Amino acid sequence: MMVKRTLFSNVGSLAWNLLLVYVCYFICRLTFLLTNWAIFGDQFEWGYMFRLFAAGTIFDTTAILYSNALFIVLFLFPFHWKERSAFYRVVRWVFVAVNTFFLISNLVDCVYFRFSGRRTTMSVFQEFSHEAGGNMTSIFLKEFAVNWYLVVLAIALGILLYKLFRSPRPLPLHGPKWSYYVVQTVSLLVVAPFVVFGMRGGMTAATRPITISNANQYADRPVDACLVLNTPFSLFRTLGKKAFIVPQYLSEEEAVRVYSPLHTPADSIQFRPMNVVVLIVESFSKEFVGSFNTHLDNGTYKGYTPFLDSLLTKGLTFQYSYSNGRKSIDGMPSVLSSIPSFVEPFFLTPASLNNVSSLARELKHKGYYSAFFHGAMNGSMGFQAFANSVGFDSYWGRTEYNEDPKYHGDDDFDGTWAIWDEEFLQFFCDRMTEFKQPFVTSVFTATSHNPYALPERYKNVFPKGTHPIHECIGYTDNALRHFFATASKQPWYNNTLFVITADHASMNEHPEYVTDLGAFTVPILFYAPGMPELQGKDTETVVEQIDIMPTVLGILGYDRPYIGFGQDILHTPKEDKFAVNYISGSGIYQLVKGDYLIQFDGEQVIHAYRFRTDVLMKDDVKDSMPQEVRKEMEIQLKSIIQQYMQRMNNNELVYRE
Repeated sequence: MMVKRTLFSNVGSLAWNLLLVYVCYFICRLTFLLTNWAIFGDQFEWGYMFRLFAAGTIFDTTAILYSNALFIVLFLFPFHWKERSAFYRVVRWVFVAVNTFFLISNLVDCVYFRFSGRRTTMSVFQEFSHEAGGNMTSIFLKEFAVNWYLVVLAIALGILLYKLFRSPRPLPLHGPKWSYYVVQTVSLLVVAPFVVFGMRGGMTAATRPITISNANQYADRPVDACLVLNTPFSLFRTLGKKAFIVPQYLSEEEAVRVYSPLHTPADSIQFRPMNVVVLIVESFSKEFVGSFNTHLDNGTYKGYTPFLDSLLTKGLTFQYSYSNGRKSIDGMPSVLSSIPSFVEPFFLTPASLNNVSSLARELKHKGYYSAFFHGAMNGSMGFQAFANSVGFDSYWGRTEYNEDPKYHGDDDFDGTWAIWDEEFLQFFCDRMTEFKQPFVTSVFTATSHNPYALPERYKNVFPKGTHPIHECIGYTDNALRHFFATASKQPWYNNTLFVITADHASMNEHPEYVTDLGAFTVPILFYAPGMPELQGKDTETVVEQIDIMPTVLGILGYDRPYIGFGQDILHTPKEDKFAVNYISGSGIYQLVKGDYLIQFDGEQVIHAYRFRTDVLMKDDVKDSMPQEVRKEMEIQLKSIIQQYMQRMNNNELVYRE
């Protein structure tokens, strides 16, 4: 039977259904807070949390209106054929299916945030595009089992939306037919402007559509902006976005005068043809290393890396050392090509097709053979593509391991990601013994990664700690012990420079390691058995992953110009050393230099801290620090950002004569 509906019936029912979605988003945000309490709990104050949650409704509105645009149109468009009960049964299922999907994305981030440090953006689909479906399915199934309560909550929210959905109340048809179209058209005209305003995030003509970075205006810490945001908003706002936009902070000449990534060695330098071996260890946070943390837990903290602790005493390491990103795909460009991760991981941007400098490419000029090793399926994470693009001569992965009759092939596969670290590091060592010297190689380990599995023979051998990763860290540390035991017997060992670092920090727990800066802390070690002078623990110099390539080339006495965004640690005055990173969850740049850390939102310095003494980043000194120091740091950071964006867009990542 044909029916008509009043304006109030249509708009009122629509408002009720959207209100249900707001309630579900609130529940998801509360769940996000509680499941990541270790990160946010230290800042918890009722007034502050109310402010964050209230600000979150602005971003929720944008996400809800984008995701429900079809539903709103179906509800209000003035056509008689939609005035049938069957039509609203279909609309109900559209409403429930679409909103449940986006609510699930919110709940997934309750877990994934611990690893990424940000709300998920569209880049995640590129990041895992090279992974086998079985790998990802296995991980998701295991995570579902561990986080079953989130699965139950997702189902409950879907049922809530279905049960409480309200269709417009039908009224008997009477009066002229044109009155129906008037009521429906008025409904649409009343609602449409508010939908547009909600999508944009404001009602004034001067309001630009809000973006991820707008969340920072409500948060005292950049990481807290992730409480303001929601995952659907982050997905919508990064759909089809260009990663690198060149800001015009400074003239080109002034930018180069302040900072330049061009390294020009002195003519008198003498080259030393040492082998170079770079070990990038999955998720090896500095927090896990006992010798860096003797002050933790009232002096009782031992960490999970007894072998690395012993090796640190034989090489050169640093108290203040940082990663340039928070994800595995950030680590390889930073460590091997001196490229920090700004805005989006380098792998996932068009700039990944650029000509890029690297240790392999530079040392090829000196006759080096180069090889990259990763025990996962060949092509995984885009590592093979990157290694090939930056000049590595060969790539050794799970395929090559399986072809070696000395090993047990996929019997040594961990079932999800890669060959166990111990076996693959032995394979790595064996292959290097076959290479012609000098060579430059790198290996990326895998076992200390979710789902934190261990070989049967090693279960219950290493300290379990407070998180499953701790036992895996103990295992990988032991795998490094076996690697160095084997390597020390090889003819190339004493003429080799080893570098050990992590791809990124992960699963930090102590308060100083969950701050905006602490989340980037990783060990960096230079160790050369034939260079006893390369030894000690530097407690002053600020060091970062992008310094590894310039420092290695400096130790070797490399005499050719090259492009690298880092600095040679051993040939740069301590007062000039800096570290830079990007908090992708909130669009904030950080510069660490001297005694200060500044946070920059792309337009202005928003916070500053004395990072050496204020390890918990409690006391914002933006207004009380020497203004000339703040201005100098801000200009240097602007120069770095500007030149980074310009070189990415213009394919200027290698030196051209």
